[in-house]
Amino acid sequence: MRRHLKKLSQQKSLQVMALLGVIWMFVFNYIPMYGLIIAFKEFSIIKSIAEAPWVGFMHFVEFLEDENFWLVLKNTLGISLIKLFIGFPLPIIFALLLNELTSMKFKKMVQTISYLPHFLSWVVLGGILTTWLADVGIINDILMGMGFIDERTNFLADPQYFWGIVILSDIWKELGWSAIIYLAAIAGVSTELYEAATIDGANRIQKMWNVTLPAIRPTIAVLFILAVSGVLNSNFDQILILRNALNESASNVVDIYVYQVGIQNARYSYATAVGLMKAIIAFILLLSANKIVKKLNGNSLF
Repeated sequence: MRRHLKKLSQQKSLQVMALLGVIWMFVFNYIPMYGLIIAFKEFSIIKSIAEAPWVGFMHFVEFLEDENFWLVLKNTLGISLIKLFIGFPLPIIFALLLNELTSMKFKKMVQTISYLPHFLSWVVLGGILTTWLADVGIINDILMGMGFIDERTNFLADPQYFWGIVILSDIWKELGWSAIIYLAAIAGVSTELYEAATIDGANRIQKMWNVTLPAIRPTIAVLFILAVSGVLNSNFDQILILRNALNESASNVVDIYVYQVGIQNARYSYATAVGLMKAIIAFILLLSANKIVKKLNGNSLF
């Protein structure tokens, strides 16, 4: 005990910094958890949480029996799974290719260009995309000029294009930023491994496959587990900006549904129940992905 207290006294500044983070998390993450009990109550803003009557699992059952349940689930899983299978490996490939660039000036230019969309909000990018994808926008001009389409189309007004627009625009915005972690992991790979591979006659592709990828495998495993746990998150900001009444059949996801029911219709208990169900499923996915990845390659979160 004395040894631990002495160590803590030697790290006062670090302990204060950590304490501030713990306090912030407790105030904004743990104290609000008390409000989750309204998922099991019929809450009204004219009464306190304690005064609201208990209704048990009524809101959960109501959501499962809702006529929009399967549509919301299909759109959420459809968008998220395609993002996972396409959007997850692309930053890895991008980081590997960036690492192979020998010109530092060109490498920095590519990184800057790829990072830039991340720093723009979806409000700004949504306005840009809405203009580009309109029937008089630049996308129609390009496609008609190349002969791919015969007549102009308002892409955001057609549900069949919505998933593709959401997935591609999300990749465009986050590709460069998502590659930063992998670039940092690659920077930590020992140069001796590359030298040994060169002596063995390995070319650049073989070095990437046999040296770089195995070295960053723990990083890939952790980020994959986190990505799987967030499969029910469909980027609320992006979809809220890009959706409209014409593409509603393809854009109605869980987050949008909770927003409409909870905020617009003031059904706070029902929306909380849906959000809690989503969080429980995400926790189960996290545990499952962690266990599977740990069995496959020995790397995991815990």
